[in-house]
Amino acid sequence: MANNAKVREPLIHISKRDTVPLKFSIIVRTIAIVSALLLCALLASFTTKGGFFGFFVELFSGLFGTPRRIWNLLQALAILLGISLAVTPAFKMKFWNIGAEGQTLIAGLACAACMKFLGGTMPEFVLILISLIASVIAGAVWAVIPAIFKAFWNTNETLFTLMMNYVAMNLVRYFVFAWVPNGSAVVGVIPHGHLPALFGQQYLINIISVAFLTAFVYVYLKESKHGYELTVVGESENTARYIGINVKKVVIRTMILSGILCGVVGFLLVAGTAFTINDAIVGGRGFTAILVSWLGKFNPLYMILTALLTVSLQQGANQIATVNRMPGAFADLIVGIVFFFIIACEFFLKYKVKIRTKHAQNDSNVNKEVKA
Repeated sequence: MANNAKVREPLIHISKRDTVPLKFSIIVRTIAIVSALLLCALLASFTTKGGFFGFFVELFSGLFGTPRRIWNLLQALAILLGISLAVTPAFKMKFWNIGAEGQTLIAGLACAACMKFLGGTMPEFVLILISLIASVIAGAVWAVIPAIFKAFWNTNETLFTLMMNYVAMNLVRYFVFAWVPNGSAVVGVIPHGHLPALFGQQYLINIISVAFLTAFVYVYLKESKHGYELTVVGESENTARYIGINVKKVVIRTMILSGILCGVVGFLLVAGTAFTINDAIVGGRGFTAILVSWLGKFNPLYMILTALLTVSLQQGANQIATVNRMPGAFADLIVGIVFFFIIACEFFLKYKVKIRTKHAQNDSNVNKEVKA
């Protein structure tokens, strides 16, 4: 009787995929993005005067409606991509650097201090060069502190780098209050040390600089010895030690690189974009960069696409919210829905889901009975 007992197969069977063809990956992600946008448009049809199709009109108008909006889009892309490049080497090494927000912010503070106190005392070119060096040093120092503690005392880098963000924010607040004795807590536009406009475009230097950073990080990760070493450390520290790699040195060196990249972006943000400093100048992009880097598979070329998608959604959604006089939370909702779909589709790229039909279950049970 025991041999005749039916064995029930699970209704849903999940198995890991061995390989994911590029074509299938592109199709799944495209379906996810299109589905998310259709859902957002449906939501907009109930909450905005533009309706379902008006959602797409306003979305694209916010991106390409005027030349200024296009340049703002490219500028936002450059800053977000720059910070994403900064966290990528550490993440590829499985050093969870959550501190890009603070590293960029402290670099911006160093740049603003040079612009404020050295401006007018030297040629602008020299001031810009000194501001860049100060920003790079500040970003590197802010990044190497948690790296040293991780390398020698195995502290939790996630909590350490997260804590450093809040320290950086409060340092900026302190210096802003110290620099502005009238109590307004607004530094205002600093008149010296601005990056010059190139071909009449203020943001063009920022865009070109980040393009060079993208190429550098790609070559560094793919072709250099240092890139190979940090990849091995990320896969297995024991293997790295076995083949003679100094893990502590790699950890510290990689975080210095991340800090330097954040320093460059902090400099571009203050000297090339805002011309001032406050504790919200990075605007949470240090955290958004983590998502961009992860969705881009730590590949700088793929990260261009994920960063472009992110800033496009943010800028287009802000336009929709502005036109319809809605709070900024509506724009955040749209961005959140799209990224929820994108993250969810990653499950279907990694796993196969099979739902067994009743007919298949009966066949399976019969086969088991015959075998018994």
